[in-house]
Amino acid sequence: MILKGTKFQLKVWKYLKNIQKGKVKTYKQVAIGIKSPKSARAVANACAKNPYAPKIPCHRVIRSDGRLGGYSGIGGTRKKLKLLRSEKAPI
Repeated sequence: MILKGTKFQLKVWKYLKNIQKGKVKTYKQVAIGIKSPKSARAVANACAKNPYAPKIPCHRVIRSDGRLGGYSGIGGTRKKLKLLRSEKAPI
């Protein structure tokens, strides 16, 4: 699959593909993981613009306060919660 997005979005989406099923990371953890520790908000925006959900699993990224955050895939946050529960993620 050839992904189309900005350089930053592609970096985020590539990282998201490595989050294991049943695990979650925060936007901040993803920002640190891509070596851009002050970009948690930009990571959230990249997730929000992810047209490849759920193949690129942005549903596995949550807010630092434990809340879900948004979901770009069809079904919104309800679908995000359903996906995380089906993966038995700690939410």
